[in-house]
Amino acid sequence: MPESFNIIDMFLHIDSYMEAIVAAFGYWTYIILFVIVFAETGLVVAPFLPGDSLLFVAGTLAGSGYLNILAVYLTLLIAAIVGDTVNYWLGHYIGQKVFNQHNSKIFKKEYLEKAREFYEKHGAKAIILARFLPILRTFAPFVAGIGNMHYKTFIIYNVVGAILWVTGFTFAGYFFGGLQFIQDNFHYVVVLIIIISLIPAVIEFINYRRGLHLSKSQMGHATYKEVVHTIKDDVEHEG
Repeated sequence: MPESFNIIDMFLHIDSYMEAIVAAFGYWTYIILFVIVFAETGLVVAPFLPGDSLLFVAGTLAGSGYLNILAVYLTLLIAAIVGDTVNYWLGHYIGQKVFNQHNSKIFKKEYLEKAREFYEKHGAKAIILARFLPILRTFAPFVAGIGNMHYKTFIIYNVVGAILWVTGFTFAGYFFGGLQFIQDNFHYVVVLIIIISLIPAVIEFINYRRGLHLSKSQMGHATYKEVVHTIKDDVEHEG
């Protein structure tokens, strides 16, 4: 690794550093990927961690030979499935307590109500669709757990959604990273990928924040009883 190391230099010459970084961290590289995706999908305190962009960049690195694509794919897939599963059980065990307390910075009822409305509109398919939407991706399994969705129904949609999400973004990055032009200009491309892949998440976050100011009527539905009613009546009949 070059002696004059700094963050800017690393991004501008990331191809020179990546091999050394992966070699230095070894299997920890995959563990780091696992932890980030698990946290983003499994912990309601971390809805703004990179999701889509991380999958794409990880696939691109694998396509350029810095990571093993099979190891990357299985790591991200397992993290996504386990993350949603943990989130479901968190909702199941602490969900009612969340609705019985005043609004907090972590468990904002606005987020939970948006997720409930998403279920009301899409039914159990919301678990799959939410995979592709920042913030909702984190709160959808939590709300499913709060509403006591039948676990068999949840796990099926959880696995299907994870496969579609991880396969789509990871292999899109993999084939992109395998192009000769990309490999020849890798240090520029990765920086561009990170910037472009974050744009949809930023736009979604801005739009989501604008829509967080719910009406009194909407907030009237942000109750534990209403969530249970929505999940049982509009989702479980699909399972």
